[in-house]
Amino acid sequence: MTNPHPNPNPNPDDFDWTAAENDVAGAEVVDLAAARRDRAAPTPADPDPEIDDDTDAESVDDSPPAEGGPVDAADDIPAEIQARQQARRPILADWARSWRGFKAAVKHQTKDAGYVLAYHAVRSPKYAAKTAVWAPVGLFRGLGQAVHWATAEEGNWHLRQAAAARGEADTWLKLDARRQRQSVWRWWVLGAALLALIVGGVVLAYGPTWWRWIALAVVVPFLATRGRPADKPLTDRVSEGTRYRKLTAELVRRALTSLQMAAINSAVAKDPKAISFPVDIHRDGPGHIAIVDLPYGVEAAEVVARRGKLASAMRLPLDQVWPEPAPGHTGRLALWVGYEPASQMKQPPWPLLSGSAKVDLFKAFPFATTPKLDTVSLDMMFRNFLFGGQPGSGKTFALRDLVLAAALDPRTEIRGYELKGVGDFAVLEPVMAEYGNGFDDETLAQCFAFIEWLYEEARRRSKRIEHYARLGKAPENKVTPELASLKGSGLHPLVAWFDELQELMQSKYGKEAGEILEKVIKLGRALGIIILLGTQIPDAKSLPPGITRNVNTRFCLSVADQTANDMILGTSAYKQGYRATVFQPKDDAGWGVLRGCGPVQSVRSFEVDTNAARPIVARAVALRTAAGNIPTFPAERDVAPQHHVLDDLARVWPGDEKSAWNETLCGLLAELRPDVYDGWEASQLTAALKSHPAVKVADVGRRVDGKPVTRRGIRHADLLTAIAERDRKRGDG
Repeated sequence: MTNPHPNPNPNPDDFDWTAAENDVAGAEVVDLAAARRDRAAPTPADPDPEIDDDTDAESVDDSPPAEGGPVDAADDIPAEIQARQQARRPILADWARSWRGFKAAVKHQTKDAGYVLAYHAVRSPKYAAKTAVWAPVGLFRGLGQAVHWATAEEGNWHLRQAAAARGEADTWLKLDARRQRQSVWRWWVLGAALLALIVGGVVLAYGPTWWRWIALAVVVPFLATRGRPADKPLTDRVSEGTRYRKLTAELVRRALTSLQMAAINSAVAKDPKAISFPVDIHRDGPGHIAIVDLPYGVEAAEVVARRGKLASAMRLPLDQVWPEPAPGHTGRLALWVGYEPASQMKQPPWPLLSGSAKVDLFKAFPFATTPKLDTVSLDMMFRNFLFGGQPGSGKTFALRDLVLAAALDPRTEIRGYELKGVGDFAVLEPVMAEYGNGFDDETLAQCFAFIEWLYEEARRRSKRIEHYARLGKAPENKVTPELASLKGSGLHPLVAWFDELQELMQSKYGKEAGEILEKVIKLGRALGIIILLGTQIPDAKSLPPGITRNVNTRFCLSVADQTANDMILGTSAYKQGYRATVFQPKDDAGWGVLRGCGPVQSVRSFEVDTNAARPIVARAVALRTAAGNIPTFPAERDVAPQHHVLDDLARVWPGDEKSAWNETLCGLLAELRPDVYDGWEASQLTAALKSHPAVKVADVGRRVDGKPVTRRGIRHADLLTAIAERDRKRGDG
């Protein structure tokens, strides 16, 4: 077969190199590096990046493809962002950079050193007797050991014994000669040491007496340690077990892998560095803190929820181990371990006990301490508070701390009811405009009337806020410090507190009181009305869910179960690791979980008994007297007005009419009590009557100028039925 493309030069040895060189001389030189770049980044005009007629096949980059697409270089990140991301290590340790941390460290070390010294000082006669017994034994044992060392018997003793057993005399003689050579210089060393001891003894004999005592204090205990048996130390152990285990990375890793969390264990099995420490473990107050980055996908809240298992894994008491989420990301854990359990740490005194302490409710004041003994401050304005806990948890004392603080602001009006009847708040009576104590029917009726007055007070204040907002004095349409201090504004802070609220909620006034109180909580926050609630039974019957949902600051002290925990702190708080069930009544009085003031955390409210509260009340009386804001006699106090919308409707009802329009009734109510009902519209009256099912608001038809007109109104019979039903429940009729 004939080749269609014959080779012009079938013999390779006859290749025309001159012609080839001439062709190359006129050809264009291809930049292989540029060609590779062009192939790596094709232009939009190039439909197929794999085809390049100008590139030789040998220039194709056949390296394996990179995993993932190209990313921006780190140099492209703005310098200011990089500067913020680079945290410099502090020159001083954390404990040395704050006075609190320095004091805590010094206190801990001094306490331990003092305890050890006192422990051994008490046992010093016993130690002296043991030293006197074992020192002579140590002397003779030391002499024997020195002679044995000088003879060098232990050097090749086993080899000499083996040679003797095999009958190899020459080998034995060579080994013994070597032993003798080693012992020669040892005897010289021993002789020099003996000469030094003799010279030292002569110097001590002719020297000062205190030299001999120092020598005895050093030599005799040394000889005693050489003479005592290995299992009988001269000194006793200070403790049977370590009171505090310093945090280490290994200890934290072992504890975390002991939590039976599959996500942690599987990650650590694949990569031991799945648990990392972005910051060195260091001192933090009276303890150490470890910042831990958990494995990917594990949240710090999951570890917090297993605090009991974590303490067990570290072999420490529960109140010595305090994990919490750390700033940065949800997988970062802050594990703080105290030098001792929190129950054994002495809480500092309340700063407000100081004779010069004052309070501004618009600013934060000390309320509690953390396990690290850091002070936790809170402000009361624009907040409502719910304190819950079983008997003996310290709920009443914690609630009273807030009332005591409010008393030190002379602008504040304080009213409240203690429905337990033991007089825990009686010490505050000189600074309260209204105070009730007990759970009898009369006190409960007064408490209910007070709640009704609070609702009317909120409505009155809302009109005043509107007035001052038009004048530009309430830019956010809420009470300001200037308005609170303005005489006659009527917008001073009003603290209304209720201890053992469940007594009212379980009474015949419960349903209506709960509905009105919920409205006050919703409306009064911006109006300067502060509600403080304390209860032992946080269930739906004793504490309506509408109240708990709208209270923005909650303090859950010791509770018995998960249900009570979540009723106070909110749904799923228990699952998130915020558990007040770990606290025991009486033993952990004052400890609880605080939510609504910064991060959720466990704190202990300051303990202020009645005797300590009296000086605070005396200062509050002096401040209020100087400000002209305290009544001289109890009779002059502004007690809550006793009126009810049903009673007022009955008083203003137009003649013998069987029904009346709401707008007509609103006008009559405004004439009766302009300070209460002025500006009411038909819709407001309808809303006020919703809590009375017997009064049904419906269409009421009339003829006006001969034409039928229908408007919303109520029937007189329904009004009388509602009044009778209310009086029957109260036991008035």
